[in-house]
Amino acid sequence: MDCLFCGIVAREIPATVVHEGPRTLAFRDLNPQAPTHVLVIPKDHHATAAALADADPAYAGEVLAAAAAVARMEGLDSGYRLVANTGDDAGQSVSHLHWHVLGGRVLDWPPG
Repeated sequence: MDCLFCGIVAREIPATVVHEGPRTLAFRDLNPQAPTHVLVIPKDHHATAAALADADPAYAGEVLAAAAAVARMEGLDSGYRLVANTGDDAGQSVSHLHWHVLGGRVLDWPPG
């Protein structure tokens, strides 16, 4: 499998890891869209949030809990955004589930 995030999990591709659990990994985005922009992924390959929720709902909960832990660690007490793009039409650039944890400034809605 040729998956960028699987390569990061395997430590074949460098990343700035900020949090790691038994089945989750969180690292800084290389193209941050906010002062804090961390990606939180399951270590096992699942293409989307729906795919992981269908395969293992408890694991999906672990990934979401890891995203909340990252937000706390990053001091995003005044608010943050969680985004999981699903599919090409939504702008998913890597077909491995990843939650974007965005914060550190007021985030306008809609984004842009």
